[in-house]
Amino acid sequence: MRNRFLSLLTVFLFVFLAQESKAQYRNALGLGIDLGDGRTLVGPQLKHFFNSKDAANVQVLFADNHVLLGADYSYNQAISGARGLNWYIGVGPQLSFIDRGPFGNKTYFAIRPALGLEYKVPSAPLAFHFDWKPWWTLTDESDFEPSRFSIGFKYTFN
Repeated sequence: MRNRFLSLLTVFLFVFLAQESKAQYRNALGLGIDLGDGRTLVGPQLKHFFNSKDAANVQVLFADNHVLLGADYSYNQAISGARGLNWYIGVGPQLSFIDRGPFGNKTYFAIRPALGLEYKVPSAPLAFHFDWKPWWTLTDESDFEPSRFSIGFKYTFN
C-alpha cells in the first residue's frame, strides 16, 4: 500500500511540475539587481503577464540609504528557434528615496526605458533576465544615466 501511495505521489508531482514548467508563465517572483555607474540596488521583483506579449514588472530595490520603487510595462516577444528565450522592450516610472543624513532627504522621479532578454528554463520554473535600463531623472537636477543595467532571477508560476 505504501509503495502504491509513493508511486501515485511521484506521478502526481511529475505531472504538476511538468505543467508548472512550461515555456510561458503568468507570474514570477524573484530577485532584481540594478547595477552600473553608481550604486548597486538589490530587492524583490514581481512580473505578471496580462497576455502572451504584455507584462508588468514591479520592484522594490535597496542600497545604502536608498530605496527605489518601480513599475514597468514591457512588450515581450519570443525569439524564433531559441526555445525559452524572449526579447522585451518597455518603460516605466521610478521613485527613489535617498536619506542624505544631515543634508536631508531627497526624492527623485525618473523614467526608465528597458531593452533586454529573458530566458525561461523550459524544464524548470525558473527565468533569468538581463537588460539595459538607463535612468532618466526628471526632478531636481535633471540627469540621464545611460550606464545602468538590470539582472534578475525569478521563480515562475501561474
